[in-house]
Amino acid sequence: QVQLVESGGGLVQAGGSLRLSCAASRSIGSINTMGWYRQAPGKQRELVATITSGGSTNYADSVKGRFTISRVNAKNTVYLQMNSLRPEDTAVYYCNADSGYWAYWGQGTQVTVSS
Repeated sequence: QVQLVESGGGLVQAGGSLRLSCAASRSIGSINTMGWYRQAPGKQRELVATITSGGSTNYADSVKGRFTISRVNAKNTVYLQMNSLRPEDTAVYYCNADSGYWAYWGQGTQVTVSS
């Protein structure tokens, strides 16, 4: 089992930046895929970005070139650097750990981008 705690959300103006952190309760080095997802009001949860244990990344088209996912296994932490934020990025952002056999979610952190 692994517990995930997100932080770093908040209110920012359009064009601004935020960095989200996801701290895991145990080593993430063996976890195949760590990811960030988001859910806006009235919408389904959607993938934002993922990163594998080998460092391969995948991004939603809507965030490519603006967001960067990274993982520091030594710190059991995954980051999401978000630049050039837009109002449509407003959502609750969730961290996900997926071993291929099980998956865990964090409680989420709110990101609000004002126009």
